[in-house]
Amino acid sequence: MTLTSRTFEVLAAFTPGRRSQRLADLAAATGLPLTTTHRIVGDLLRCGALERDPDGTLHVGLRLWEIGSLAPRGNALRDAALPFLEDLYVATRENVQLAVREGLESVFVERLTGRDAVTVMTRVGTRFPLASTGVGRALLAHAPTHVQEAALALPVRRWTPHTVTDPARLRAALAEVRRTGVAVSDREVTPDAVSVAAPVRGPDGDVVAAVSLVVHSAAAAPVALGPAVRAAALGISRALGAPPSAVRNQLWRDAAPTTEGAAHEPPAPTAPPR
Repeated sequence: MTLTSRTFEVLAAFTPGRRSQRLADLAAATGLPLTTTHRIVGDLLRCGALERDPDGTLHVGLRLWEIGSLAPRGNALRDAALPFLEDLYVATRENVQLAVREGLESVFVERLTGRDAVTVMTRVGTRFPLASTGVGRALLAHAPTHVQEAALALPVRRWTPHTVTDPARLRAALAEVRRTGVAVSDREVTPDAVSVAAPVRGPDGDVVAAVSLVVHSAAAAPVALGPAVRAAALGISRALGAPPSAVRNQLWRDAAPTTEGAAHEPPAPTAPPR
């Protein structure tokens, strides 16, 4: 293990549930010797990546946040997406989320929520498996084949009795996402929430993120919510410079009636809508 990897292990020991830790806690969490941990923490304190309270408690430093804010899939994406996320939130007063894929997980980079919105398990900066959430399925459906196969080969945690864990059913769900442009997770993570998500495309046309709306299951109507979520995703895609062909395909899905059991999409329009 290199010094860089050991340093990253120390930083990665800080999690949403362990935002503040002492030196001994970090050594235990990383499995590194206390002397090694002490040396690494000292370096991180000197460069501002960690900060220490008067009682010796350590937490992530502002300098590390400043560097992290430069990540193009973090704040840059968030800045482009925020006006559209805010519009979706104002229209619904429900949870609006933006996530990207990192390996076989989704990382949430923004979330807007209201006082009466349904409780969700996700927070900004947290990771979640791809298979069960709306944003996760929107991202996985458009991921490279080897990523899809790797994700489907993993055991899926059964969060609720509604969680889909069968690989064949998950494959069918991903195919439906590609057909309709919308991913739905119906009470699969929490028993009272439905997530409706749509993919966001970047300048090269590839899916770079996903936006979702998470609402109370009692009042959920995924078919009715889908167009609003797709519109937000389309707006973000345009803001990111997605090519016209990707925009046309999304607009066709918004205009086309949904038909149960449809296996193929007709060709996209040959001219962009005015």
